[in-house]
Amino acid sequence: MARALYIHWPFCARKCPYCDFNSHVRERVDHDLWREAMLADMRHEASLAAGEPLESIFFGGGTPSLMPHALVEALLREAENLWGFAPGIEITLEGNPSSVEAANYADLAAAGINRASLGLQSLEDEALRFLGRLHDAREGIAALEVAQKHFARVSFDLIYALPGQTPEHWRSQLERALAFGTGHLSLYQLTIEPGTRFETDVRLGKLTPMGEEQAADLYELTQEITDKAGLPAYEVSNHARPGEESRHNLTYWRYRDYIGIGPGAHGRRGGCATLRHKKPENWLDAVAKTGNGLSGVHPLGNREQASEALMMGLRLAEGVDLADLSQRFAIPVDELIEWKRFYFHAGFDLVFKDGDRIMVTPRGMPLLDALLGVLIPEGLVLG
Repeated sequence: MARALYIHWPFCARKCPYCDFNSHVRERVDHDLWREAMLADMRHEASLAAGEPLESIFFGGGTPSLMPHALVEALLREAENLWGFAPGIEITLEGNPSSVEAANYADLAAAGINRASLGLQSLEDEALRFLGRLHDAREGIAALEVAQKHFARVSFDLIYALPGQTPEHWRSQLERALAFGTGHLSLYQLTIEPGTRFETDVRLGKLTPMGEEQAADLYELTQEITDKAGLPAYEVSNHARPGEESRHNLTYWRYRDYIGIGPGAHGRRGGCATLRHKKPENWLDAVAKTGNGLSGVHPLGNREQASEALMMGLRLAEGVDLADLSQRFAIPVDELIEWKRFYFHAGFDLVFKDGDRIMVTPRGMPLLDALLGVLIPEGLVLG
């Protein structure tokens, strides 16, 4: 049964170049209408996936930090009525680091939010302009300080391996970030995604991405600095003090069921993938007609689930327990991994086996995507 709930709030406060919900910018939102629709969507999922108390709730999407605190409070109250809350439940709010959103933090904390995740992305104005962010460094840091005042746990993210970034420059920024004292950091390398402005600039010769060897050097430097600071990597891009790992994201990476409600929300329950209508109006119409916002429920075969579990689990420093996967999906351990390739790469200290558990080593993590491509049998990927 699901122990995690994801609530997707689709509305953005303003248009922004980094958000794919630009069409969801609204001057006014009927919060009463949305409260009743989200409660209905939640009750539908509870009727199918109840039985165990929730261990985590995550508010994500457009600009959830601008949700009225009364709406947040109503959703949390109903979630507790439907599932119950495990002791010490983690309730996270995703937010953009703006002064407008930070002004809402005190009320959101009073409503029940106890963890904030902020998309700072950089502590420097020049990098923020390059990344297309609308906030500047001073506003982002001010929002972080407000979040630390109101929430028991705070995380923020940074993007590195920017064109021309030197090890000295990254060390300086990362050490400054660690000095804020948060218990969790998400540190992502810049990737050139298809269809983005960055891809166009690369194609036109306006942008030269950092080379793979340079990026790998910065990755190793990141591990060195965060390990020394007591925030080791527990996932390829996520670092935390022991006990402050994101419980919600661990649900995804450990491939456990989770509930997704709201426009565009994904979920997993009982061997099926669930998907909600992405467009807010379509989601509202579906809830009004059927009592839920589902656009599809897709059964997943055991081999497809095992493949997904491996792709997610090998991101973690703890790796994957193959005996557990074998039991969950009724697939022999010998068929879960390409063992000849595994032992070949183990000879280069890229992967490691400890009893039933396999893991990617710190040396192998920068090569994770390539390793997944050769270690997971084609028969699993194809289902």
